[in-house]
Amino acid sequence: MAVDPKIKILIADDSGTMRIMFKQMLNKAGFENITVAVDGSDGIKKVQEQKPDLVISDWNMPRLDGLEFLQWLRKTPPYQDIPFIMATAQADKGQQIAIKEAGGNGHVPKPFDSNQIKDAIYKVFAPEAVAQSGPRTRNIIDGKVEITVAHIQITDHLALGALKHRIETGEIAPRHFQLKVEKKPGWNPIQEGLETGELDCAFVLAPIAMDLFAYDSPIQLVLLAHKNGSTFVRSRHYDPRFDSLQSFYKYKVVDIPHKMSIHHMLAHQFLKELGLKPGVPGKKAINVRFEVVPPIKMPGIMKENEDVAGFMVAEPIATKAIALEIGNLEFLSSTRWDKHPCCIVAMQKEFIQNYPDAVQEFVSLLIETGQYVEQDKPRAAQIAVNFLDPDGKLGLSTAVLEKVFAQPMAIRMDDLYPVLEDFDRIQKYMHDVMEIGKIIDLEKFIDTTFAHKAVMQMHG
Repeated sequence: MAVDPKIKILIADDSGTMRIMFKQMLNKAGFENITVAVDGSDGIKKVQEQKPDLVISDWNMPRLDGLEFLQWLRKTPPYQDIPFIMATAQADKGQQIAIKEAGGNGHVPKPFDSNQIKDAIYKVFAPEAVAQSGPRTRNIIDGKVEITVAHIQITDHLALGALKHRIETGEIAPRHFQLKVEKKPGWNPIQEGLETGELDCAFVLAPIAMDLFAYDSPIQLVLLAHKNGSTFVRSRHYDPRFDSLQSFYKYKVVDIPHKMSIHHMLAHQFLKELGLKPGVPGKKAINVRFEVVPPIKMPGIMKENEDVAGFMVAEPIATKAIALEIGNLEFLSSTRWDKHPCCIVAMQKEFIQNYPDAVQEFVSLLIETGQYVEQDKPRAAQIAVNFLDPDGKLGLSTAVLEKVFAQPMAIRMDDLYPVLEDFDRIQKYMHDVMEIGKIIDLEKFIDTTFAHKAVMQMHG
């Protein structure tokens, strides 16, 4: 059954940028009867005036937040049955549970796209029309287990692309596995695939995987995807003749790719050191606002919106934005924490237990391929263009990628061995200072068995 495209949808979000993006995405998904509210209080007023068929709301808003808006709806006749979807930067599992317990009908973590919003609406109004994942069938091809590995279009995941290239060109021929690579449009499908078990493995932001593990997803970290590699880009509107960095960022927006990310942590540290109070709108006083938006949209949003003072993102998005004079370099992530982890290789525990030979070979080849990337940067740049932008939609070039790789203290793939203390540093800052996430048992989450054996074999 199709969902009536004429349903009346109320959007509540205090960010003007996000209200515009919501309307664009909903229009693309086929919905045009849209009303907007600027926070939960305004949302209540619009509900009373118009009685919409669906509410889609942000969580972190001043005056009345999304959770309070939802709670008001559920206890207020005749509105208590209006479907409610929380579309929010509150992407961690604890918040998803709170939304469900309050009576929410769905949750779409930022950053999202039109397909994810459309799927959430269909799950509410036509659940039978949404594809359901059945029992997982494990493919064994010529005695080799197929391993499904997901990634997104950033240089952080180039070791996977280079491994795929080496296999396809016949340079190497794995004995224990067949590689199946899946390019995803964002972090949310990767997170969902790891939760449901549809993915055997994913290159994913470390705090996302740590948060999934905290809520009993049976995954483990087997390797780093890279070290370093992210960049904070400051808006070109900064003028040092009139602005201090503190005054420039104060009361402005900084865009990040995900709440559960090293980008969020490092940007928070930087702004806090300037004497500012960064965060998301809510009960605590802030004077720099974090917004979660898709990485690919960050340069365009900053170009069009003077309220956006900067963004922190993976390459090659930052270098391209600087080359186009949309912004200037504020800092490379490695200048604040050299050799820091960011994305990791997360794998299903069931796969690790059942196919240890395949896991060992996969980890060993990734470590070897990381060094392969470092040894020939022009070759790596060409592989990156083909892997990250196969249809040319991102407009990447080997020149941009070579510039990324040539930066001092740039992304590194020649040492992918995970260090437990690094992840403890991440979880303690995020939990103790930023008040997000949970403290986990890192010795159970991080499995260095395969990386250790691979390194020992390499060094004889």
